[in-house]
This record gives sequence, C-alpha cells and structure tokens, in this order.
Amino acid sequence: MPHFIAECTDNIRELADLPGLFSKVNAALAATEIFPLGGIRSRAHWLDTWQMADGQHDYAFVHMTLKIGSGRSLESRQEVGEMLFELIKKHFAALMDSRYLALSFELAELHPTLNYKQNNVHALFK
Repeated sequence: MPHFIAECTDNIRELADLPGLFSKVNAALAATEIFPLGGIRSRAHWLDTWQMADGQHDYAFVHMTLKIGSGRSLESRQEVGEMLFELIKKHFAALMDSRYLALSFELAELHPTLNYKQNNVHALFK
C-alpha cells in the first residue's frame, strides 16, 4: 500500500496523460516517507459506458481513490489527501479549462484486520 486508482471516462483517454499523473503521484507518495516504496501502485480503470448530468454534453470525469493501510494519524492522512488533490488539480488544469470535467478524490483507510496482502517487492528497497 498505498494504491492510487483512477476511474476515468474513455472520452479523455488521449488527453488525460495518466502515465504522467501516476509518475507525479508515485513520486509525491514516496517523498512523504510514510509509505513503503515497494507498495506504491497506480492504475486506471477506463469507462466506456457512463452518463453524467443531463447527458447533453461531452462530459468527462475522473474519480480517484488512494487506498492506504491503517495506522496513520488523521493529520497525516489529511496532509497526504490535500497534497495529492492539489497535484491532481494542477495535472488536469488545462483539460478542465478546455472541456466539462469533474474531478473527485477520496482517501480510504483499509480495515486493520480484514486486509490481506503478500509482496516480495519490498525486499528490493530495503
């Protein structure tokens, strides 16, 4: 953990530059030094079927979630959330200036017990 997941409408696939966003997000998460580097992952889910608002325009949205393991203070979670949302808004600023676009972001803390994982990548960064 953490996992950054972007759910995006397919009509912005060419303009969203998600590889660029993921590079910025991963670097920012690593720079906090509160997340293990070997656990940072970013991915996209492209939506080819959706409707937004009244359906009368070429609307687009990106809903992003950062899933993190439990145990960090509310203050540190807020700092990370606010930092990432500023990064997200800057990344999409030009696209938002040129079209109808909704951005949303949530930070979700996983249950401390009901969260299962195995990862041998961590050893690479020790």
